[in-house]
Amino acid sequence: MSDHFSFDAYTPAEIARRIETVGVTKARMPLLPLLLLGVMAGAFIGLGAMFSFIVRSDTGLGPAAAAVGAGLVFSLGLLLVVVAGAELFTGNNLLAMAWADGRITTREVLRNWGWVCLANLLGAAGLALLVFLSGHASANGNAVGMAVLKAALAKQALPWEQAFVRGLLCNVLVCMAVWMAMAGRSVVDKFFAIVLPIAAFVAAGFEHSIANMYVFPLAWLVQTFSVPNVDLARVDIAQAAINLVVVIAGNLVGGSLLVGLSYHVVYRRKPGA
Repeated sequence: MSDHFSFDAYTPAEIARRIETVGVTKARMPLLPLLLLGVMAGAFIGLGAMFSFIVRSDTGLGPAAAAVGAGLVFSLGLLLVVVAGAELFTGNNLLAMAWADGRITTREVLRNWGWVCLANLLGAAGLALLVFLSGHASANGNAVGMAVLKAALAKQALPWEQAFVRGLLCNVLVCMAVWMAMAGRSVVDKFFAIVLPIAAFVAAGFEHSIANMYVFPLAWLVQTFSVPNVDLARVDIAQAAINLVVVIAGNLVGGSLLVGLSYHVVYRRKPGA
């Protein structure tokens, strides 16, 4: 057997080096592929959300079963990002490691985060429009669309401090899933590394900014065109925007500070620095 092949996972120290190297590549990627991969990632996360609402719309499931089931199938989104390849804002918060090691500049980090976040929004909202036009939201007697609508209303009603902390906790789990996926040497390894952390954040009701970029547009379309007279509060664009800004901030802190910079200190910080 070749000395370069092993079924063993990469060690945490090796993961840290790999994530920094990947971070440099991501930060210096030309704009066009960066945007296209960002649009793909937004759509991929939207596909995971679409899958999860099929589970949530099943009223025969108990609350815990529905939450866990929705989380398990939502992991499709990050699996597509990691295995197929795409640029996801929340996962790219780990660029903080390469930045802290001095391998990329603040400008390069902000360029990546800004463009990728915008591209993720386009991909997620674009998928929401396609899903609506497909008639998927009317499945199960409009139960799928109503599940999306109720989720959006609950998100926009969150107090900002709760939305921030839920965003923080969400991206701790998302970035830990990315971190552990980098330990794997096969698609099967990455699958098992990703599924449980993602299922945990969804089941716990934490807030993922890119998933919300799919939920809010689809909920607005459902409420405006499919069930306009439903006796519920209205999806408010301004409140949705506030939720997104706060959740993005929480995702940033959770992913870049609590995961990325913490692991930088443990594995990559130079002695005496």
